[in-house]
Amino acid sequence: MTATWSVVLPYYNETAYLRPTLNSLFSQTFRDFRLVLVDNASTDGSGELARAIAAEHPDIETVHLLEPRPGKINALQCGLAAVNTEFVTFCDADTFYPSHYLDRADALFESSGQNVVAVMAMDLPQDHKGPVAQRKRAKVMAVSRLLAKQTHTGGFGQSFRTEVLRKAGGFSADLWPFVLEDHEVMQRVFKFGASVYAPDLWCVPSSRRADRSSVGWTTAEQALYHLTPFPLKDWFFYGFLKKRFVARALDNIKLREKSWI
Repeated sequence: MTATWSVVLPYYNETAYLRPTLNSLFSQTFRDFRLVLVDNASTDGSGELARAIAAEHPDIETVHLLEPRPGKINALQCGLAAVNTEFVTFCDADTFYPSHYLDRADALFESSGQNVVAVMAMDLPQDHKGPVAQRKRAKVMAVSRLLAKQTHTGGFGQSFRTEVLRKAGGFSADLWPFVLEDHEVMQRVFKFGASVYAPDLWCVPSSRRADRSSVGWTTAEQALYHLTPFPLKDWFFYGFLKKRFVARALDNIKLREKSWI
């Protein structure tokens, strides 16, 4: 029987994080998925580790791919090309996904109608029931309703109707070779429909992400993103932000340096 979901996980030199991340994915209560692992030419044995972990879970179909072109955007493009399911979710190699993650994402698509083309998970601290997490839930839910045609989560928690993502152009260095590919791809996806968030759809990225200022936008750029109405968002990305990212050499390969660890 063909799976209904694909989980795409690109990685580059992630031996310190792969096992807990993959264990969380293999522990999903929703089992109707195939796992697409994309090795972005790791040099630390991550590929061998990924294969060893996957071999411990033969009940889940796992596809191992190698993308030699450096840059997460190329690994994402490679992974998407291998997807043959109705839905696809993209995960990061240093993130914990609770066992209900896919179950909840699938239910949200099922209950939301065809206009919802993307389901977004919020990032929470390790104490996902604590006051900080509760405030984060409330904030994301409020802001996502107020600014519905904007992205309020990262690439670690984005799920799509595969057909729509491909219609929007998918992930491509030709379209956007810079960082913030998670926000840029949603600008194109929003032209085909809406996204939805839920308080109980969450994940826990690694604490090493505490400061990513060296590989992201400035506070002013982020503020302008929120203030720019959707009809002008193409200008924001391709007329404004692109020039600034070129000037700061913030291409997608910058993420491989992991200077933000």
